Amino acid sequence: MEQENRKLLAWHETLELHELVAFQSLGLMKLKMSIKKVTDAELSELYRLCIQDLEKNLNELLKYYPSAQGYQAREEEEVRQDIGLFAGDLLALSKTMVRNLSVPITETATPALRRTFTNQLMGAIQGHERVFNYMHKHGYYPSYDLGLLLGHDIENAQKALKMRF
Repeated sequence: MEQENRKLLAWHETLELHELVAFQSLGLMKLKMSIKKVTDAELSELYRLCIQDLEKNLNELLKYYPSAQGYQAREEEEVRQDIGLFAGDLLALSKTMVRNLSVPITETATPALRRTFTNQLMGAIQGHERVFNYMHKHGYYPSYDLGLLLGHDIENAQKALKMRF
């Protein structure tokens, strides 16, 4: 089958698409909520350009959702509370901490520093687990229901795109 004619994304593509849309939607919401607090004109312009870039990215990526594994068209639902945004922000931070701590372990020659990085990595993994469990328990991260998960992505991306700044 020719690649351009494929009707469905592969599972791993769908999951990568989810991660990118979730992360960029969260970042876009945060930038739009923060830009009014930025008093430096040059930095404010950088924020504006980043907002434009993320909006462009999300609009491009959302077009792939109908081809995503597990995608289910959804009716408009009541917009979830911002608490999901804050929980998602904490989850993104905890994921980034795990990733950022794991890399230097492979580059560290000093045993004491390696132990410190390893201990911090284990703490970051436990922190990620706590945040994930909270989000799953409250329905903010339906990781075992791909259709619902992708629906949340679309909802969050559309919310981020509609936000004024």
